[in-house]
Amino acid sequence: MSNQSGAESGLVPGSDAVASFSYQHTLLSRVQHALHSNPALVPLIVLVLSTLVFGALLGTKFFSSFALTLILQQVAIVGIVGAAQSLVILTAGIDLSVGAIMVLSSVIMGQFTFRLGLPPVLAVACGLAVGTFIGFVNGWLIARIKLPPFIVTLGMWQIALATNFLYSGNETIRAQEIEASAPLLQFFGQSFSVGGAVFTYGVIFFILLVLFLAYVLRHTAWGRHVYAVGDDPEAAELSGVNSRKVLISVYALSGLICAFAGWVLIGRIGSVSPTSGQSANIESITAVVIGGISLFGGRGSILGMFFGALIVGVFSLGLRLLGADAQWTYLLIGALIIGAVAVDQWIRKVSA
Repeated sequence: MSNQSGAESGLVPGSDAVASFSYQHTLLSRVQHALHSNPALVPLIVLVLSTLVFGALLGTKFFSSFALTLILQQVAIVGIVGAAQSLVILTAGIDLSVGAIMVLSSVIMGQFTFRLGLPPVLAVACGLAVGTFIGFVNGWLIARIKLPPFIVTLGMWQIALATNFLYSGNETIRAQEIEASAPLLQFFGQSFSVGGAVFTYGVIFFILLVLFLAYVLRHTAWGRHVYAVGDDPEAAELSGVNSRKVLISVYALSGLICAFAGWVLIGRIGSVSPTSGQSANIESITAVVIGGISLFGGRGSILGMFFGALIVGVFSLGLRLLGADAQWTYLLIGALIIGAVAVDQWIRKVSA
């Protein structure tokens, strides 16, 4: 009897260990599946925590309607370009020309108004058309000629940037001239107050764009096709999706959104400058990656990118108000990028 009892007592700890391991494994799997199903959850948690930390450190200096809406104003342009970049990355591509398209479109709007004498409405339409056309060319080369997205958009970045400087003659159109002769170009820079919060029309456009794209990607056939092409283009083709048309439409829409970003840029800085927005490429990719959109395509959400852009804005403003060196912002954002990709790799094991 004693031997039997000893054997039973020896089995109990082992059973507890197995049960404990099984519970931990199940818990991790549940977390993994939750993050896989809701890719915007991680950036939302990081955004809330970072806001609370800076709020605790800075008090009402940070937790004020003016400061919080200032963050939105600062990230609006990056967020709009990030929305364009999100669409492309969801198809497992990348667009290094987004910043150049944005600036070239803004230069077209300004130069067509002041050099060619076109009505501002028509000049804006031309700028939007140019951005859409460049995006279409990117998509056509990638979908039809089968060139790698990185190479195509890297080349287009250089072409658009050179065209921008050659056509503008590196000339800046001053804010005073625009305000006097073509105030429409500065439309997105106009602001209004709600309580103590100050919103620009550029911020409103950014928020509406994110909500619109979130709806389209989740509730339309085109949105589902974008995810399908990014996840597995061959399987998408077999299920009846025209991958080429989807890719071309995504890059064309990306170009159009970047052109709108160029219009918002004029409103933000007041002038038309061919040297503005040079870092938009990297900043947009940063917002996308921190926002939990997989660089491998097929997983992520526009809302995640929205949270990712806000995270960058919170860190930038919070550290500035604390009087920290600007390099700390880059250091922390760099750590967040690496962490976001590591989390994405871990989450992807669910579908493996």
